[in-house]
Amino acid sequence: MRALIWGFAFWSCIFSVACFAQVPTENALLWEITKPGQPKPSYLFGTIHLICPTDFALSDSLKAAVSRSEQIALEMDMDDPGMMMNMMKSMNMRDGNELKKLVSESEYNKLDQFYKDSVGVGIAMFEKAKPFVLMGPLFNAVLDCQPQSYEMSLVELAKKQQSEVIGIEGMDEQMAIFDSSPYKDQVRMILSMIDNLPKARKEFKDLVALYKTQNINELYKLTLKSEFGLDGNEEIMLLDRNKKWIPRIEKIVSEKPTFIAVGAAHLGGERGVIALLRKQGYKIRPVL
Repeated sequence: MRALIWGFAFWSCIFSVACFAQVPTENALLWEITKPGQPKPSYLFGTIHLICPTDFALSDSLKAAVSRSEQIALEMDMDDPGMMMNMMKSMNMRDGNELKKLVSESEYNKLDQFYKDSVGVGIAMFEKAKPFVLMGPLFNAVLDCQPQSYEMSLVELAKKQQSEVIGIEGMDEQMAIFDSSPYKDQVRMILSMIDNLPKARKEFKDLVALYKTQNINELYKLTLKSEFGLDGNEEIMLLDRNKKWIPRIEKIVSEKPTFIAVGAAHLGGERGVIALLRKQGYKIRPVL
């Protein structure tokens, strides 16, 4: 019996070490993806979806990686002319839900006043929309700037070199994620951010600082413990998606050299995209 216990402990230790070995230890946002039998490398880049122009930068190594790629894969196909129409079709809550049914009258009035003051439009236009849709305008208030997008900049680079842009997920698939998270929880997060704007600004400032140091593991940890982020929905919003993406990424990079860009929080940790690809036999090395 003792031998059996020691044997189990030994293999548990080996398995733990093997899992840990897959976790990226280097600070980098740009990674090269190679595998035996794959003649040309692909690349993986961690974005931050919205950032102030003063903190935005496209490095020479990133531009070089894009130029060596034959297509760009984003979380969604952001140059699809039908993207906005598809978003409009799938942005409303299910089962006839409305914002007024999710909050008290005083909370509704608070939301309405905040969006009138900060965004210039009342809350009525978002009445039937999934509450997460409100996050876009809210981020302008958190950032206190006109934000810039890495994804849209990558789309522009793709256009210049006449490369195709594809999506890892479809719009309807991504919008469906926000049906899995309770609508009331989404509204609570928005109200919490409005009530604690200075704290939200500090947290986002810390996130940007980590992003600029390219520390993807600490960025991953901060995302998980954020008071204004996943809030118990990390499996749905982050980890399940990482797992789902792996066979799709494998197919994409097997077809042609691809520059893949996803939110940087998806890269770090033992259940992040880098670790999962390494478990599938890919060599992932940082491009510094």
